[in-house]
Amino acid sequence: MTEPRKLTLSLVGDTFAIARMSPADDFPDWAFTGAFASVTRTEDEVSIVCPEDSVPAGVMHEGGWRCLGVIGELDFSLAGVISSLAGPLAAVAVPIFLISTYDSDYLLVKADRLERAVGALSEAGHTVTDG
Repeated sequence: MTEPRKLTLSLVGDTFAIARMSPADDFPDWAFTGAFASVTRTEDEVSIVCPEDSVPAGVMHEGGWRCLGVIGELDFSLAGVISSLAGPLAAVAVPIFLISTYDSDYLLVKADRLERAVGALSEAGHTVTDG
């Protein structure tokens, strides 16, 4: 078994929300505000991650999320990247919402658990910077 990969993560933006809409809805303009946003459509739902203050009243959402992004491009051939991050967080009871892009991975954790998350990731050998 190989040694788990040690990664550098950076805190992204301010506070985010995760919103849910119907798959029949058009992608709203507010979903694409800020420096970081993600929209995923399935047969059952549209999930939107965007700055919390961008979500209009009346839209189903949960706010209070902070985002940690892996710095650098991650090759598709790498194995164990997510487990090296999720494992230490699960061990200290920090739930995550994960987003993967072509180049990297992003973990959202509730703001009230950010300090615990950073501590667990640091203890596991990862580096977390403040943006």
